[in-house]
Amino acid sequence: MVGAVLLATAVPAHADDPATGSFEARFEQIGNNCEHSIAYPARGVVKIEVKGGDLQVDIERTPLMLGKPRKDGKINAKSRPGHTAVEGMDGVFTVAGRITSEGMLSLTLIGEYQAGGKPLCTQSWSLSGLKARPDSSEPARPKR
Repeated sequence: MVGAVLLATAVPAHADDPATGSFEARFEQIGNNCEHSIAYPARGVVKIEVKGGDLQVDIERTPLMLGKPRKDGKINAKSRPGHTAVEGMDGVFTVAGRITSEGMLSLTLIGEYQAGGKPLCTQSWSLSGLKARPDSSEPARPKR
C-alpha cells in the first residue's frame, strides 16, 4: 500500500495559476476488474507543474503523467508504460478532469495494466480535493 503523504509545497513559477501546485486529494476507487490491484491511501498529494512546455501530473508510486497545459483549468495527461507496486505488472496511467479557479481539484485516474505486453485489467479512481496553501500542508478553503 502507498503510505506516505508528502508535505505540500507551492510551485513558485506558477504560484498564481490555480491549476498548478500541490493538492490534498481524496482517492476513491470507482472501478476495478483486477485480480491483483493497486491500492492508494484514502488521502494523498497530487502535484501539478508546468515544465518545459509540458504539464506534469505527479502522484506517488505512479509513473509521471504528461500533457499540454491549458488555460481553462482542464487537465489531461498520460504516462508512458511503467512499473507498478505489483511485481511483473506494468501500467499506463491517464488522468483527466479539471481544477476550478478557486483551486478545487476533480480528476479521474485510470490505470491500464499489462504483463509481458499483454493487457491484464483496468482500475479507476476519483480524485477530489483542494489546493494546499503555500505556507502550510493544510488545504486552502474555497472563496464564498
